[in-house]
Amino acid sequence: MSSSVNSSVDNCKTPNNITYQALSWLMAGEFILGLPLNLSVLYVFIFRFKFWKNNSIFLFNIVVADFLLVVCLPVEIYHYQHSLRHSDNRVVCKTMLFMLFLNRGASIAFLITLSLDRYFSVVHLGRKNCFKTFEKSPQISLFIWLLLLPLTIPTMVETFECCNSHGRKVETFYHDVTDTFREIIFPFFILVYCTCRIVKRLKRKTVGEKAKLRRAMFAVMSVVIVFSSCFLPSTIARAALLVVRLNNWEETELVAVQVYDGLMVLSYTDCLLDPIVYCFCNSGFKDAYISTFCPSFLQKKLLKSNTLTHKSTEKS
Repeated sequence: MSSSVNSSVDNCKTPNNITYQALSWLMAGEFILGLPLNLSVLYVFIFRFKFWKNNSIFLFNIVVADFLLVVCLPVEIYHYQHSLRHSDNRVVCKTMLFMLFLNRGASIAFLITLSLDRYFSVVHLGRKNCFKTFEKSPQISLFIWLLLLPLTIPTMVETFECCNSHGRKVETFYHDVTDTFREIIFPFFILVYCTCRIVKRLKRKTVGEKAKLRRAMFAVMSVVIVFSSCFLPSTIARAALLVVRLNNWEETELVAVQVYDGLMVLSYTDCLLDPIVYCFCNSGFKDAYISTFCPSFLQKKLLKSNTLTHKSTEKS
């Protein structure tokens, strides 16, 4: 029984065709919404907002990571529609995993840098903020991308059937748990710590209107919300799958695989939620986006409310 179950989840075939057909349509929705959204955001960042002049290089890198993730989705949709968890071609399979984990890692890395920038700007106001200097330097962003390669390349060089035999051995299990803690759990703790300190600092401020403080707190909390809703559930599901495999719980494994794949598909909504972070982290981008894509009657209303917010900020 054990070998038959392991074979059914280690090969490329889906354990439940109905589940994966539904997931493929969910990914299709993410692609249909995500492609124009991310293209429009890229257009505004490059041609209207000119991110290199507005110290928004970190934000632009999140856009690039989201766009590359969206481009990968049609391949995953094709596999799920044809009852495959991954491609049965080793090169395609490992290339897809490499792209997905690289873009996921880039989103996490740049969300962390944004949160640390906010943390030092608010909590340690008056001290030198090295992240402000880093954000003006494209070399730092390039360095972050290059730093992600050593964390992602092992995905391509590991030898396992159909990119799917994670945690089958004890040493592989502990290696995967260590990677999970380093890549997801540890950054999550950093985000929560920075956000709690920022919110505490903002609540203690006596100068400034309540609307301004609420907007600032929502900006920092939105990063944690995006992170915890997109990355944390799939990480927990992956850890659970590894535990199930290590204990050789055959029947449970078939369910755990489907739960993990489903939460991975839900994690791709990151490319839809990140624009919320862009808008609330940078009001200049928000103005540029509204001016470019919103109808004229909406532009006047939205830009007017944004102008009032700027004025209240300046007065305080």
